[in-house]
Amino acid sequence: MTSSVPRLVIAAPSSGSGKTTVATGLMAAFAARGLAVSAHKVGPDYIDPGYHALATGRVGRNLDAYLCGPELVAPLFAHGARGCDVAVVEGVMGLYDGAAGEGELASTAHVAKLLRAPVVLVVDASSQSRSVAALVHGFVSWDPEVWVGGVILNKVASDRHEELLRGALESVGVPVLGVLRRVAQVETPSRHLGLVPVAERGAAAVEAVAAMAAQVEAGCDLEGLLGLARSAGALSCAAWDPVDALVSSPPPPLPVPITRGSAPSAPPGGSAPWTPGRPGRPGPQTPDGLTVAVAGGVAFTFSYAEHAELLAAAGAEVVVFDPLRDEELPEGAAGLVIGGGFPEMYAGELSANEPLRKAVAALAERGAPVAAECAGLLYLCRELDGQPMCGVLDASARMSERLTLGYRDAVAVSDSVLAGAGTRMRGHEFHRTVVEPGAGAAPAWGMRAPVRRVEGFVQQGVHASYLHTHWAAEPGVARRFVERCRTS
Repeated sequence: MTSSVPRLVIAAPSSGSGKTTVATGLMAAFAARGLAVSAHKVGPDYIDPGYHALATGRVGRNLDAYLCGPELVAPLFAHGARGCDVAVVEGVMGLYDGAAGEGELASTAHVAKLLRAPVVLVVDASSQSRSVAALVHGFVSWDPEVWVGGVILNKVASDRHEELLRGALESVGVPVLGVLRRVAQVETPSRHLGLVPVAERGAAAVEAVAAMAAQVEAGCDLEGLLGLARSAGALSCAAWDPVDALVSSPPPPLPVPITRGSAPSAPPGGSAPWTPGRPGRPGPQTPDGLTVAVAGGVAFTFSYAEHAELLAAAGAEVVVFDPLRDEELPEGAAGLVIGGGFPEMYAGELSANEPLRKAVAALAERGAPVAAECAGLLYLCRELDGQPMCGVLDASARMSERLTLGYRDAVAVSDSVLAGAGTRMRGHEFHRTVVEPGAGAAPAWGMRAPVRRVEGFVQQGVHASYLHTHWAAEPGVARRFVERCRTS
């Protein structure tokens, strides 16, 4: 199968150059012209895709060659871009910056090559004139397999400044496809983990995206950018599909009862191959009313779209609820997924919702599967910054001055509702909080770098950890979770 969706990768020499402004504004400007725009983000970031979704009206998706493997980048892109007129991919950090110590792996340049997509380089020109030519020349010539098809100059001070920049770039041979002045209203507020998510800003986020679109519309050659996108090479790959991914993934072990106070263990051997619709293993064509509750709202905004798609493909009805507002879990919830977010910003309100905290604790107490990542881990603790939380875990959480950030190569230490012991997965940590103790009697993961350690908690049906993972890399995680929901 071939995907020929027109596409651009928006990159920069470094972070802070204006990638998000340009990418989001370009998405919104294309959408305003009636185009169906597919939005993507290189790397593990959850926040930028929220702005992308606001700009396009479609879910923002991530392309991460470290978490999912290079072989899944093009199929996941084709899945997200199916039926669209154009796709815009926002890069991460500097164009050639990837996973630490891994060469080009997971860099914007790596993903651009995997997608056979032209790159548009966004350059912060605020403190330079003729030097911009040397900068752009270096990025163009560094890797001949990366096609830099144009430049957008950002934070240009005046017409004279623009004239100097354009004159310098004539010698490089890369067209200038846009010139943007500094505009205060398109600057989005940040805090301890980056931009403030869309869900927390409401109307202000809508206004910011509209301002980005207006600036890009006024300062960029949209027809030239669209023409460049249409010159991208065809991708010869099948689009990723959640049902196909589950069918082709190894079968889960037979479900076993979960004994109170202990981690679940799998019996030797395995089950028969799983297929959607098979009696006892229903897929999306044969729903059985199994409900998996997924935390949402402004405190829990971090989730990859493919997680819900995989849960649905495994036979679950995914129901989103808001821990800040809802006093009960969704009716009939057989399992609970609590992803990432900013519970530390809403600790008082989360604590005040005592009925829901008790409902979560009761669900965990009866052995139902609960998967919690980062923010979810904090919510399950006894307390967060002195505020009572769900008390599922005998641990306390607090804000810290230290930022923990980076990719992780992990192995499951204990059998759990997500993975059998020994399962290897790649993940990502990103937090300014500390949980004490950092691991339970049955840890969730063992890490090899940057230091060897164990982390997280497995108890009864609970799997709680700081590690963010992408289930498309290991679809059996979703299937195993749904199977345990069905048998717990």
